[in-house]
Amino acid sequence: MKIAMIGTGYVGLVSGVCFSDFGHEVVCVDKDPAKINMLEAGQVPIYEPGLEDLMAKNVAAGRLSFTQNLKEAVQGAKAIFIAVGTPTRRGDGHADLTFVYAAAEEIADSLEDYAVVVTKSTVPVGTNRKVKQLIQKAHPDLDFDVASNPEFLREGAAIDDFMRPDRVVVGVQNERATDIMAEIYRPLFLRDFPIVTTDLESAEMIKYAANAFLATKITFVNEIAALCERVGADVKQVSKGIGLDGRIGNKFLHAGPGYGGSCFPKDTKALARIGQEAGMPMQITETVIAVNDETKRRMVDKITDLCDGSVSGKTIAVLGVTFKPNTDDMRDAPSLTIVPALIGSGAKVRVVDPQGLNEGEALLPGAHWFEDAYKAVQNADAVVILTEWNEFRALDLKRLARRMETARMADLRNIYSPKDAKKAGFVSYCAVGRRGFGPDGWDG
Repeated sequence: MKIAMIGTGYVGLVSGVCFSDFGHEVVCVDKDPAKINMLEAGQVPIYEPGLEDLMAKNVAAGRLSFTQNLKEAVQGAKAIFIAVGTPTRRGDGHADLTFVYAAAEEIADSLEDYAVVVTKSTVPVGTNRKVKQLIQKAHPDLDFDVASNPEFLREGAAIDDFMRPDRVVVGVQNERATDIMAEIYRPLFLRDFPIVTTDLESAEMIKYAANAFLATKITFVNEIAALCERVGADVKQVSKGIGLDGRIGNKFLHAGPGYGGSCFPKDTKALARIGQEAGMPMQITETVIAVNDETKRRMVDKITDLCDGSVSGKTIAVLGVTFKPNTDDMRDAPSLTIVPALIGSGAKVRVVDPQGLNEGEALLPGAHWFEDAYKAVQNADAVVILTEWNEFRALDLKRLARRMETARMADLRNIYSPKDAKKAGFVSYCAVGRRGFGPDGWDG
């Protein structure tokens, strides 16, 4: 089947490449000529493990191509996916649907034969019906259907998530569209991966509800971590104890500096806005947003306390600034709150991140970038672990401590134990939701 994928951002590119690996003929469309030129040269504009090789394989097989010409891309396509950005709209927190509606209008101007227009972008409830209305208004005689097919891809594990999904959600209005979507996902159906077929509104809501629930779980354990620090409990033990309950599960129960990234921040805000407009405030989600913001700010206080109450004039090495490991994505990363606050308080901040430089250099003005953690901590007054990249999970703590002016560590991902840090020569150590140590019995 021929598929047109409008948008070659994270979702569009990963989805297009994976659909082509299913055996479909996929044409990826983007208006950015630099991005298309890059893709045609075999280069991937995002960092996602395994994506470049999989893309090259399917380009070589003749199943995958790239173009700026939407009209050409949709000719003969049985499914046209809209996979453009839906960022938070400035001022009101709602999802900005400008790009979605623009894509719909272009499809109306370009499509001649029957196809299913599938929204893969994360959109508020009712958007697919509006997409249908836009296309019908622009092209009243056009034979087409719409479908909702939200994505559930984790950055850093997107290919595996696409090929081995927990579920595929498909919102449709009739049997004709259902059959085409079933053909698209037939390789997954044959391997017994769940395909959830529902109405348009339910499919749209599933995406928001899933992300809001996961954000809530993260925020809950971060709030429990704050309480653990006050009462002397260890959040890692608490998380293990509650995570073994089958009704709760152990995923997303790792305390840290707050959630970030391309999905949770914007989707929780959008769900809160949807609730407000529907006259049904999402009070839990609204609280999650507020608590997550406070969690990030609390990390700044934690680092300041580690540095004897002031970071002014101190040299601080920050290990990891992307919102999670195995991605170059800086969107709403905790580092965007923490690093500027440290610099604003007079600290000299050195940053190490395997993939964060391209986006982070402009987003973190005043930070100094290093390629190596051991060089970054040379004569530093503190080291902060902010993103749990694998290269930061097995550091030589003794070597790290010896290089520092004052061996202090803020382990904001709870990678190391206080015992190991003390044994390695650190004089002060703090974590999230765990008892730390410091001179004169300080309990961080």
